[in-house]
Amino acid sequence: MRLSASGLAAVRGGRTIFADRSFAVASGEILALTGPNGSGKTTMLRVVAGLLPPAAGAVTLDGKDDVAQAAHFLGYLDALKPALTVLENLDFWRRIFRSPGLPPLDALDRVGLADLADLPAGILSAGQKRRVAIARLLVSHRPVWLLDEPTTALDSEAERMLGALIAEHLKAGGIVLAATHRPLPVAASATLSLGRAA
Repeated sequence: MRLSASGLAAVRGGRTIFADRSFAVASGEILALTGPNGSGKTTMLRVVAGLLPPAAGAVTLDGKDDVAQAAHFLGYLDALKPALTVLENLDFWRRIFRSPGLPPLDALDRVGLADLADLPAGILSAGQKRRVAIARLLVSHRPVWLLDEPTTALDSEAERMLGALIAEHLKAGGIVLAATHRPLPVAASATLSLGRAA
């Protein structure tokens, strides 16, 4: 499996965020996206995920342009409904993605939150919400993980847990693109530095 981008450009609000960016990531590899705030890291992930159209260039997975069906996008927002329980949130995403992964309770166990399954998501701490969002990666199998600042709000133990999950995903042939300001819990195979913010 190979995720490739060629000559990518993105424009938002009439401003070019980045232009002429290319990369290739193969199964078992992680590409770190680095750069200052405003340099386009999140925009790059959103373009790869198909959430934003590129102004130029193309993204392909094994030569096909439908990357969205193979990707999980973990943004800086945790995508949790506060009134639903933790378990109900994960069950919702499992049904939306329609691709078998771990049962929701097993996914919560992997991130150390099985004992909070019946609590409303709205009462969780920021770190706990982030761990539930990470569990969303596990309830539906998708080979490409697009992670935006994945260690945000995580303590050192939770960072190690995330590192173990990423390592397992890579070992199984998955691909990871991660936008980050901090060192990742798994060493990147390569780095793409997006330029200085204007």
